[in-house]
Order: sequence, then structure tokens, then C-alpha cells
Amino acid sequence: MSGESGAAGLRLNTLLAEAGLAAVDGGAAERFEAYLSLFVRWNARVNLSAIRDEEGILSRHFVESIACARALPAGIRTLLDFGSGAGLPGIPIALCRPEIAVTLAESHGKKAAFLEEAVRVLGISAKVHAGRAEVLHIVFDCVVLRAVDRMAEAVKSGAALVAPEGWLALMTTADRDAALRTAAGPELAWEAPMPLPGATDRILLLGKRINS
Repeated sequence: MSGESGAAGLRLNTLLAEAGLAAVDGGAAERFEAYLSLFVRWNARVNLSAIRDEEGILSRHFVESIACARALPAGIRTLLDFGSGAGLPGIPIALCRPEIAVTLAESHGKKAAFLEEAVRVLGISAKVHAGRAEVLHIVFDCVVLRAVDRMAEAVKSGAALVAPEGWLALMTTADRDAALRTAAGPELAWEAPMPLPGATDRILLLGKRINS
């Protein structure tokens, strides 16, 4: 990769600026372009997302995921993207926070195959777990969930995979705030919800495990 961003990279940085976020550098912008190209091609046959156009993917998926990546606390070394789907937000986290070892867990076979291809093409060190996240027998410094089926059940399972003093990160809507905090259980201390760019009701919830 050359490190020089093209039209999609420039558009991504424009959208980030409009959201009040700093630009990604040339190398990262080029990788986001490659990710976008792969996303669009695979989405035509695997149904990674209902959003099909490049502008929508950049504005709805990439900008929000970059905002999440930057909002995650310092000191996180390992992260699980629970029900990763198209790699959101796990792949943007791997691109923006290379110090974090990211695991992308996805039980849908074709989506897991997409993730394997994305990791290879982008040259990132993320690992793909092609199966249900619940069967993992390790804990992570951070577990993140976004647009997962049966979200409340997934949040309960995801919380169990958070290490002591680790973080649960939920990308959701404001109206689900209370229900998801309840689903996560009593051992998390929650920070104030952080608005996410791109939609008026989207928030990031960060909860820290306070008991082992």
C-alpha cells in the first residue's frame, strides 16, 4: 500500500471533520479505502449490511466505528468484537488502535470468510474466531458489541468475557440504554453515554468491571 489516500479516503476525512473528529492519516485512509472496496464487493452476495452505497458505508459505519475506537480507554491490550458481522467496529479499531490485539468473533460462515479476507488484504494482526463468541474460554480487556442479534442476550454473554477491571463497550441507541445496562449485570460501573456521530440517537456506553 502506498500510503496515499484516494477519493474515498478524502471523503472519509471530510465526514470525520464534519463530525468534529480528527482525520485518519494517509496509511490508515488507504486501508479504509481497501476495506470499503472489499465491503462493497462482498456485500453484493453475502449481505453484510443493508447499507449498499459507499457514502452510506463511510458515513454510517466507518465514522461511527472510528469514533468508538478513539473513545476506548487507554491501556486496552486485547479486545473482542462480539458478533463482528462485517468487522464493525473491530476492523476500524484494529486500524485506529494498532496497539490493541483484536479478535473478530462471527458465527455466520460467509461473514467469517469475509473477515478472514479483510484481515489478509488489510494486513492487520486481528484474529478471526469463526464461531460463537460465547464458547471462548478467555477474557478480554474490552468486549464491544454493535448491531448484534438478540442484543440483550448478547450483552449478558459479552459481559461474562470482560476481564477484571476491563471494559464493556456497547454501540446502541439511547432508548435501549437502561435495558442493556440491566442485561450486563451489576458488576459494571457505567460512564455517561457518549453521543456517536451520524444519527441523533446513537450512543456509546462504556462500563468497567468493578468485581472479579
